[in-house]
Amino acid sequence: MKKVLLAAALVGGMLTACTQKNNNNQNNESMNTTFFDKQSAASVERTLTQEWDKVFPLSEKVNHKKVTFETQYGLTLAADLYTPKDAEGKLAAIAVSGPFGAVKEQSSGLYAMKMAERGFAALAFDPSYTGESSGEPRRTASPDINTEDFMAAVDFLSKQDNVDAEKIGIIGICGWGGIALNAAAADTRIKATVASTMYDMTRVSGNDYNDAFDNEQWRHRNRENLSKQRLVDPSAMAGGVLDTVPPQAPRFVHDYYDYYKTARGYHKRSGNSNDGWRVIGTQAYANSRFLYYINEIRSAVLVMHGADAHSRYFGEAAYHYMVEGKAEGYKFVGEPNPNPENKQLLIIPDASHCDLYDGGYEEKAGKGQPKNMIPWDKLADFFAQMK
Repeated sequence: MKKVLLAAALVGGMLTACTQKNNNNQNNESMNTTFFDKQSAASVERTLTQEWDKVFPLSEKVNHKKVTFETQYGLTLAADLYTPKDAEGKLAAIAVSGPFGAVKEQSSGLYAMKMAERGFAALAFDPSYTGESSGEPRRTASPDINTEDFMAAVDFLSKQDNVDAEKIGIIGICGWGGIALNAAAADTRIKATVASTMYDMTRVSGNDYNDAFDNEQWRHRNRENLSKQRLVDPSAMAGGVLDTVPPQAPRFVHDYYDYYKTARGYHKRSGNSNDGWRVIGTQAYANSRFLYYINEIRSAVLVMHGADAHSRYFGEAAYHYMVEGKAEGYKFVGEPNPNPENKQLLIIPDASHCDLYDGGYEEKAGKGQPKNMIPWDKLADFFAQMK
């Protein structure tokens, strides 16, 4: 029963064969295939939602504007740029994305706005094929394309007149924490990286949770089902957070519901809040392992995880491999990091996975007192050291 519940829940956007379903009631706005087909930057800009539609209120301390930028794959990404009011001179900058399957109106936008309150130019973007960004078919993912999304965001920030191009960092949340580390290993312009409540999407897609199905037989069955799905119905959707969560489901399944399905974090363009991703849309993740070169990242990295998060093992293993060149769950072994002194592992006491999406609340659906689990000032201090 536990295995079925784990596979049925969308966790950071991971799709497995046993979640396959065809949802005929897809969100028309987020799945409008003609709207996004071969859009130019100008057409994306014309169709961006201009009214404030985030799941959090706009801070009085920041300026906000909608922007777009291009990737090397020819896709146009939509983003929100937050800057501190009355800022002078060139600013250090941060690009933010995640969680996997979410949109910039959710957690990534909150992170960007909070960093802007603390003096940074901060860009929260929708990944390729997601939200208001271009790309067809909708809600499709790729390790390469998603890593490029971060690097294209760095391109955009580097060209802004009010940004110090020598001081650009990135924040990846949930599944985008792993993607952020992958980008930091590839792009030396990234001077500091935070992986918050991190998922390694390639590891969980290939091995399931806690590597419980790390064997050839399980992967072969998964590959068979995905291969057949391409001919049966390549547009079928799966993986959205469950509309009804059984009482016996693991805590993290309830936590995902409480964020994505209630007023706390629901958004109409979010795959996690609605019908998920294409069943075959993350097939490349299931057959890949990135993070191979994170032990060679010379820039500063902070891996931040909740002590009570079901996903904690992803962050801890990535940190140890990054520093030592080896870790439990990593079949490859590399050399120790040449710059271990600027790598940090921060475990937040009593915090769950979703507490690091928005800080968490004492009551369900974002009610009650905020728990304030995200150490915003510590993150600001970390990025202030970029060099």
